[in-house]
Amino acid sequence: FQYLKRFDQGYNLDTFCYKAHSVEGSPAECLQQFLLHCGIADPSWSELRNFTWFLNVQLQDCEASVFCNPDFVQDTLQGF
Repeated sequence: FQYLKRFDQGYNLDTFCYKAHSVEGSPAECLQQFLLHCGIADPSWSELRNFTWFLNVQLQDCEASVFCNPDFVQDTLQGF
């Protein structure tokens, strides 16, 4: 949710890193973001769950990768 919210607001996501147990927004706002970005017009709860699970795994991998660390790559992969 935090990544999607910042993406919609035009923030640079290269420098953002999720902090465990940090809470932002309301449950309704979170659901609205997921519905907006999941890519299905009328998703089931199962489809939303799969979307959020997949997105979470991908973002965790991205945060753990040295190639996505802005301090390591600096500006060599801008926009990647």
